[in-house]
Amino acid sequence: MENKNQLRNTLLLVFAALIWGTAFVAQSVGSGYMGPYTFLAGRSWLACAFLLGLMGVRRVGQHRKGVRLPFWLHGKTLVIGGTLCGVVLFAALAAQQIGIGTTSAAKAGFMTALYVVLVPVCGIFLGKRPGPKLWVCVAVSVVGLYLLCLAGRDTHSLTGGEWQLLLCAFVFTLQILLVNHFSPRLDGIQLSFAQFFTVSVLSTVFMFAFEHPTPQQFAGAAVSVLYCGIMSSGVAYTLQIVGQRELDPTIASLAMCLESVFSALAGWIILGQTLSGTELAGCVLMFAAIVASQLPDKRR
Repeated sequence: MENKNQLRNTLLLVFAALIWGTAFVAQSVGSGYMGPYTFLAGRSWLACAFLLGLMGVRRVGQHRKGVRLPFWLHGKTLVIGGTLCGVVLFAALAAQQIGIGTTSAAKAGFMTALYVVLVPVCGIFLGKRPGPKLWVCVAVSVVGLYLLCLAGRDTHSLTGGEWQLLLCAFVFTLQILLVNHFSPRLDGIQLSFAQFFTVSVLSTVFMFAFEHPTPQQFAGAAVSVLYCGIMSSGVAYTLQIVGQRELDPTIASLAMCLESVFSALAGWIILGQTLSGTELAGCVLMFAAIVASQLPDKRR
């Protein structure tokens, strides 16, 4: 039974990675119709509606079982944690959406996935000493990033969109550390709703301040907004919460970092985006570094 649960939860996380990877294509298509803050506002409000409905369905099930709990649990901590996580998530998603409009889905997926290496590196500031293997992974990922973004160019500098995606990876690192801090004390779905509500409010403010949204924009990007709002933000984050229960964290990380591979495949199959041999080599190195960083060290 335990092995079946492990397999089921792993498959749930692989499916979440598939949704996140293909969402890069939807984000790329959506960027052609509307500004990044408008797209982010649309998908985030949809995610809030989905998560609120999910909490409502769960509450009906609790009442049928005779369980009577307050709708919102640990209110003060939820507000603080949801706001902090949401502000950082807004910065990460905004940087990602700005960057993806100027580069391929494959590059966006692999550069975003660098957070898997950066999270343990940032553990230095929390008193955790990374081993030699992790520093090797960081060096390999930097080489991979060079091959993916700079090799073969006349200029050895990142484009504006690539800088945005690199910033996105760093900010996602902070967001993951914040979620790790607050999630043990909060309901996972409620924390997800609180952070997406914060993202929705901030992106709406920025949308009206810097962009000019129109009904025609939303009509053109409707499929992309729906997919990213319901599937990527709503379903995939819920699958992550459910899938990580009682699952070895190494297996969970390996499953979720497949997002970068799915983004490259989706960009190639759906949008016809191709990568050169050098860029593919960079992808392979970055993915190898991501996977190796999550493998447990051998114990003496």
